[in-house]
Amino acid sequence: MGSDKKEKINNQIETEEFSVPSPKLLLPDKVLSNSASSIYYSGVDEISVKWLYSPHTITALIILLGIFIYSAFFFESKDTITNVKYGFFVVCFVFILIGIQQFRDGPFIRPHPAFWRMVLSFSIIYLLILVFMLFQDKNDMRKLLGYIDSSLGIELPEKSYGDNCDLTYENLKDQVYDIFVLAHFLGWFGRALILRDYWFCWILSILFEFCEYSLQHLLPNFNECWWDHWILDVLTCNWAGIWLGMKTCKYLEMKHYSWRGFNEIETAKGKLKRAAQQFTPHHWTKFEWGFTTSFRNFCGVLLMLFFAIQLDLNGFFLKYLLWIPSEHLYVTLRLVLLAGASAAGTSEAYRFLIDKSCKKLGTQAWVTVAILALETIICIKYSKGEFHEPTPKRIIIFWSVVFGCLAIFALYQFVFTPLFKKSSKDDSKDKNDMTSKVLDNEPFELKPQEVSTDKKKAKKNKSKKNN
Repeated sequence: MGSDKKEKINNQIETEEFSVPSPKLLLPDKVLSNSASSIYYSGVDEISVKWLYSPHTITALIILLGIFIYSAFFFESKDTITNVKYGFFVVCFVFILIGIQQFRDGPFIRPHPAFWRMVLSFSIIYLLILVFMLFQDKNDMRKLLGYIDSSLGIELPEKSYGDNCDLTYENLKDQVYDIFVLAHFLGWFGRALILRDYWFCWILSILFEFCEYSLQHLLPNFNECWWDHWILDVLTCNWAGIWLGMKTCKYLEMKHYSWRGFNEIETAKGKLKRAAQQFTPHHWTKFEWGFTTSFRNFCGVLLMLFFAIQLDLNGFFLKYLLWIPSEHLYVTLRLVLLAGASAAGTSEAYRFLIDKSCKKLGTQAWVTVAILALETIICIKYSKGEFHEPTPKRIIIFWSVVFGCLAIFALYQFVFTPLFKKSSKDDSKDKNDMTSKVLDNEPFELKPQEVSTDKKKAKKNKSKKNN
C-alpha cells in the first residue's frame, strides 16, 4: 500500500512538473504588448474546422518530394531557356511552401494566416529578384526580360497626355476611357482601406500630383493637362476611391463582430454565408496616426508618405527604364503583391509607431520598406544616361520651400512650443505660491539676489546720510 501511494505521488509530481499546457489562443487586444513578439498575432478564436488550421507538414513534404522525383525522372527538355524558367519557378514554389509552413503569422488571420505567410514569401522572393537586378546592367536586364517573354525587350513609344489640353468632349472622352481612370479609382479605394485616414489619403493624393508636375521633364507619361491632374484625377477618381474606401472603413469599424463556429451552424445557407464571411475582416482597428502629437509620429508619418509615393513612382520609372508596357502582367502582379504587402506592413508599422511597448518592426513591414528602398536605388542606377534635361529652377525652389516649411513646423511644434509651455507653467506656479502665502499671512523668503540688492541699497543710503 505504501509503495503504491509513493508511486502515485511521484507520477503526480512528474505530470505537474513536465506536462505542457495547451497554448491559449489570444485575440489581438489580449496579446501581451510587453514583448517584442507582440507585433505578431497567430490566435484564431474559433477552430471548428481543424484540418483547415492544421500544419500539414508531412503532406507538404510528400508533395515536395513528389515534385522533385517528377522533375528528375520524367521532365525532359533540351531547351536552356525552358530549363531556366522551370527551375526558377520550382525554386520559388519550394521557398513559398517553406514560408507557409515555417514563417510566423502576420497581423491578419483572414482569410487564413497561411495566406499572409504566402504574401510574405512572395515579398521576400521579389526582394531577392531586386537584389539580383541591382548587380545587372539595364541593357542586360532588358535582354533578360526579352528572353523570359518575347513581347518584352522592345523600346516603348513615348506617350504624352498633355499634347492637346482643350477642354472638349472628345478629349474628356479619351481620358475617361483610359485604363488609368479605373486604376486610379481602385488604387485609392485600396489606399483608403490600408491607411484608414482621410487627411493622410488627401495629402498623399495632392502630393502625388505635385510629384507628377515635378517629374514631367523626365517622364512624358506625367505630362498631363491641368484639368486631367486636378479635375479628373484628384476631384473625381481619387476622391471617389477615398470616399468609398473610408465609408467602407467606417462600416467595418461600427460593425458588430460575433463569430460562430462553422459546425455550430445547422442550415446549409448559414454555412455558406459563414464560408463567405471568412474573406471579410475578423475585426477592424481605426488608425489614428497622431501627426502632430510627437516628433516620433511626425517622422513616422513623413516616412509613410515617402514610401507610399515611391510605390507609385517606382512603378512608372521601372516600366520606362526596362521597356515594360503598362498592360503587361508583370505590372499587375507587382501592384497586387505590393498591395497585400502594404496592407499587412502598414498594420505592423502603425503598431510599432503608436504602441511604445512594441520594440520591433514587423517582418512584413521590414521587407516592404526594403523592397521600396531597393526599387528606388535601382531606378536611380538605371537612370544614368537616360535623362538629359536639367531640373527646372521652379521645381527646386518649390520643394526647398516645402522642406523648409516642414523643418520650421517641426521646430515650432516639438521644440519651441514645449519650452514655452514649460516656462509659462513654471511662472504661473511661482505666482500661485506667492499669492497663497500672502493670503495666508505667511512670511516668504526673498531670493539670494533680492537680499544682496537690498543690502547694497541700505549701504548706499547710509553713506549718503554720513556725507
